[in-house]
Amino acid sequence: MKTAITPTRAENFSEWYQNLIVAADLAENSPVRGCMTIKPYGWAIWELMRDEMDKRIKASGVQNANFPLLIPIDFFNKEAEHVAGFAKECAVVTHHRLKMIDGQLQPDPDSKLTEPYIIRPTSETIIGDAMARWVQSYRDLPLKLNQWVNVMRWEMRPRMFLRTSEFNWQEGHNVFATAQEAHEDARKMHKIYGDYMRDVLAIESIMGEKTPEERFAGADHTYTLEHIMQDGKALQAGTSHNLGQHFAKSFNIQFLGTSGKLETAYTTSWGTTTRMMGSLFMVHSDDDGLVLPPFVAPYQVVVIPIVREENQDTLNTYAEKVGEQLREKGIRVLVDTSDMRSADKMWKWIKRGVPIRIEVGSREMDNQAVTVTRRDLGKSSQKTIDIKNLSDDIQEMLQTIQNDMLEKVKKRNLEMITNVSGLDELDNMLNDGKIGFFRLKYEHTLDSKFDDLMEKHKISRRCLDDNDPNYVFVAKSY
Repeated sequence: MKTAITPTRAENFSEWYQNLIVAADLAENSPVRGCMTIKPYGWAIWELMRDEMDKRIKASGVQNANFPLLIPIDFFNKEAEHVAGFAKECAVVTHHRLKMIDGQLQPDPDSKLTEPYIIRPTSETIIGDAMARWVQSYRDLPLKLNQWVNVMRWEMRPRMFLRTSEFNWQEGHNVFATAQEAHEDARKMHKIYGDYMRDVLAIESIMGEKTPEERFAGADHTYTLEHIMQDGKALQAGTSHNLGQHFAKSFNIQFLGTSGKLETAYTTSWGTTTRMMGSLFMVHSDDDGLVLPPFVAPYQVVVIPIVREENQDTLNTYAEKVGEQLREKGIRVLVDTSDMRSADKMWKWIKRGVPIRIEVGSREMDNQAVTVTRRDLGKSSQKTIDIKNLSDDIQEMLQTIQNDMLEKVKKRNLEMITNVSGLDELDNMLNDGKIGFFRLKYEHTLDSKFDDLMEKHKISRRCLDDNDPNYVFVAKSY
């Protein structure tokens, strides 16, 4: 059977993913090594994802702010343990002016900065510096901040939406008076992320705490959301960190408590990135292209008039009437009246993952009806609907698609999680080509033999099982 994307997922999942990005017109590699340009259709998906996430963050009492792109290097020296994880990825600004030298623009030697600046890989340090000024009394707490920005981590093996040197994200940073409040906040944001990914992205996350070996540098606890791709590999989709007093002590975030004594605060940080888009694409899409949940589809419906030269104007008018009827109900609709061949239009929007395709031809116009096809099910879902009930029927269908896509992921997750009794069984399964997540007792991964298996099979501890922290999930990852 011919497919739009070759090779197929089964033939070469990695190459299929790269070709999917191109076929759906989502992004392209930029002239800057390791960076990507997100194209309008891809950015429209991100905007929908971002706006819904922003609503949920604000509903938890967080305010948005914006902090500088450049961070003084001495801020990083204050928090050496935390920065160690980013040190090899930092981009450094050393000059503030260019000069024509030997016919080429080059950094002017006379403009060298007395102190280099780091292009932010994350903002704990500069936000911590601000919090130390903004928090003076218990009355200033809790202080809850978030920013939507781009960051830079020099990536050696870039892959669009998965690992790029520059990427977009939100990073939240909260300050509290007590350890209990910080603990509850880190867990709350973890849950907010999980609910969002389930309700909006139609992805059920594997949720749990990172093991001490894998947790965020400088954190007391790191909570992660792991997604299982169709090839069985893991993708970390978001994290929430309880930083305890570690950063507060480094940046002197203190407040006058109710007792009148100076106390050190407790902080949390939490973030999600455009990597969620890579997860969204890889979890749901098929060999014909993108498959999008309705909540984040730039167009939830595309209306395609199947025209002949003699009926073009009347059929386009009918298609616009159908589109307007749906727009009145708040449905995002595109009526494609371009001069492309009808078959080419269909493939264009199939590859871009529009949840519902509506076709109207002379027969539909005469019967005041439309032909409807679900992207997630294909031709088997095709049916005719009277336009009198169209808006209600489409709204119901969109919700059904969202629910069905989530249930499909839940079912696949269960099929891709394997319980193993120990390291020998894990080794045998991986040798036999078994894919997915492997659940085993955490204590087994403390055996030196597990280090050998990590090197041999390129696996890692993903997170402890939230339902039973004595067990850990292990998998290959992106």
